[in-house]
Amino acid sequence: MSEHYFTADPASADERRALTVRLAGREVTVQVAGGVFSPGGLDKGTAVLLEHVAEPPPEGTFVDLGCGWGPLALTLGLRSPAATVWAVDVNARALDLCRRNAAALGLERVRAVTAEQVPAEVRVDRLWSNPPIRVGKAVLHDLLRTWLPRLAPDGVASLVVQKNLGSDSLQRWVTGELGMPCERVASSRGFRVLEVRPPADISG
Repeated sequence: MSEHYFTADPASADERRALTVRLAGREVTVQVAGGVFSPGGLDKGTAVLLEHVAEPPPEGTFVDLGCGWGPLALTLGLRSPAATVWAVDVNARALDLCRRNAAALGLERVRAVTAEQVPAEVRVDRLWSNPPIRVGKAVLHDLLRTWLPRLAPDGVASLVVQKNLGSDSLQRWVTGELGMPCERVASSRGFRVLEVRPPADISG
């Protein structure tokens, strides 16, 4: 079985290459490598999320959950340079790539870290994620159960999930299990974009 991108320490060769991609309306050059998610460039799901997600506020605390080499975190940093962006992943190679890519773009407020390195008191104004569906429902649910309740009262989480990998059932789970409003705001190229907000009783 091939190595998964959600391995903490990929065993595959760390062969890095430069790639030009379009993020936040501009062409940027990033480093990518095997053993991380979507080493060939911007994957379809992430592209759909970036096409349909609302513009982030100019400042605040943002999270890219499952950052890979950093397309979402870098976009957040480019769009909102005054914001603090936590780029979270389990994959050490992904975190190193994201760190280097942020530094190359002068994004000093993008912090590529493991989940444990994000202070427990941090509350999140925007969470963007192309979540690792293939880790299985139990791990995925634990991940979302940990992070979605950390939304600030006016916070919003935007998730992109492939329709045939359970986007509709995930939407029902978030609403039923976590008691958080979860709305489908876009559907494109086989993907759904879901928007999650805190329960009304804590956001008023």
